[in-house]
Formats: sequence, C-alpha cells, structure tokens
Amino acid sequence: MELKLYSYWRSSASYRVRIALNLKELSYDLIPIHLVRDGGEQHKRDFIEMNPQRLVPILTDGGRVFRQSMAIMEYLEEAYPDPVLLPAEIRARGRVRSLAQIINCDVHPLNNLRVLMYLEKELEVRGSRKTGWIQYWISEGFTAFEELLNISPTTGTFCEGDYPTLADCCLIPQVYNAIRFKCDLEPYPEIRRIYENCMELEPFFDASPEEQPDYEE
Repeated sequence: MELKLYSYWRSSASYRVRIALNLKELSYDLIPIHLVRDGGEQHKRDFIEMNPQRLVPILTDGGRVFRQSMAIMEYLEEAYPDPVLLPAEIRARGRVRSLAQIINCDVHPLNNLRVLMYLEKELEVRGSRKTGWIQYWISEGFTAFEELLNISPTTGTFCEGDYPTLADCCLIPQVYNAIRFKCDLEPYPEIRRIYENCMELEPFFDASPEEQPDYEE
C-alpha cells in the first residue's frame, strides 16, 4: 500500500478526505498543492495530467489515480473496509449519503475557490457582498441539514448513530468554513453539537487545516 494525497490545507474537499483516511487509520504521504501561490500549482502541466479538472484532492493508491472527494472516500470504504464509514443497514447508508451530498453538491460548490475567484474577478462581487454570498449559501444548506438531523430518530452522537460516517467527514469542513466566514451558527444546535463531538476525536483534529504541513496563517 502506498497512498498519496494531493491536498491543500484550506480545501474543504481535501479536508474531508483527510478525515476519512485518519478514521480508517491509513498512513499516507501528503503532497501539498498550493491553489493560490503563483497563480495556483493546480494549473501546472504535471498536475493537469493527473487531473484535467485542476482540482484537489487527488488520491493515488499504487498506480491508480482517484479524483473527486466523494469517489475517493467511497473507494477507501470499499478497498479498506475496516473501520467502516458507512452503516451496515441499507437505509442508514442511504441517509448518510444523502446528508453528505447536501454538503458536497449543494453547499460547497457554490463557495469553493473557483467560484469565489470568478465572483471577484469577473463579476466584481467583492468585500461584504462576496461574504454575504458565502453566508447565504451556507445558511441555506445548514438550515435543511439541521432539520434533517432533528427529524430523524437515528441521529446520534454523530450525524447517523454513534460513530462517524461519511456525513460527518463532509459536515465538519463546512462548519470550519462557516466559522471562518463568520456565519451565525446559533440556529444550528445539532450541527454545533456534532461538530464539537467530532473535534474531540483525534482523526478529526489531526485533519484540521491548522495541523497540515502546508498551513499558512
């Protein structure tokens, strides 16, 4: 086994994969890709050859290359199934995937670096207007996520039951972003509770941006 993760310390998608790798207690080499410096290392030819989308994360396992954070985490679940990140019961697995995709599909893409750079450079949406955009879409997603946590009897210590799943891997980086952009988290007590529970665990703490070798203040 020779796992390598191409990551950027502030990338939410990379963050969620780091959590998954840590929860599975998998050793990996972290290869930092700076998304901002000198126009972004993701635009260099050797990186584009690995991922034409010019995005992190990328996971390599031996000679195989895996792209897209959800696909990477699903691969890890299948290739290295113990400990599990998806429940055994099929309906619970569906709920975990649904919660994860709220973050992955409906919240994160609207606030990732590419979108924010386009807003600022092409549409001249800057300052408080750009921050307002970020806060609005996080709020939209968190409002629905909070309600789904509240109405389900299977919400436990974590998003589903009493051990972390893919849903928690996706949620925690988005809460980090919400804190970073000074979103009001008061309306989301369940999200805050789960975030606090997760951050007490070493795999989540060790995956956090400030703990990465490429972290910058």
